[in-house]
Amino acid sequence: MKVNRSASVPSSVAPPEMFTGTVRRDGLINAERPGRVSTGLVTFEPGARTAWHTHPAGQILIITAGRGWVQSEGQERYEVTAGDSVWIPADERHWHGATDKTAMTHIAVTESVDGSAVTWMEHVRDEDFLRG
Repeated sequence: MKVNRSASVPSSVAPPEMFTGTVRRDGLINAERPGRVSTGLVTFEPGARTAWHTHPAGQILIITAGRGWVQSEGQERYEVTAGDSVWIPADERHWHGATDKTAMTHIAVTESVDGSAVTWMEHVRDEDFLRG
């Protein structure tokens, strides 16, 4: 058994190549082999969001604070709030983040396939972010 103490992993700022706006990532705990699951607590300031991306085994988001938006390509944008959870199927192109006026924090649960957990793509344009 392994116990990770709260704040035992330093916070990091999400890289601008993959995120728009101010985003803080806090590692939680990752499975050890043969497990393939990683987890993180991600906080998006108002207007902040991921770039478009996919996950080879899908992703679970558990909203823990604030209000945010999630959207898969070609589908409507959903508003999510604390207590909501989201399942994003494998290889579904999507983005998620805060709304334009409120911050949002979520726990991300992601599984790797062949050592890869995510494929990053282009940024979500401001007009698409606001239009939904």
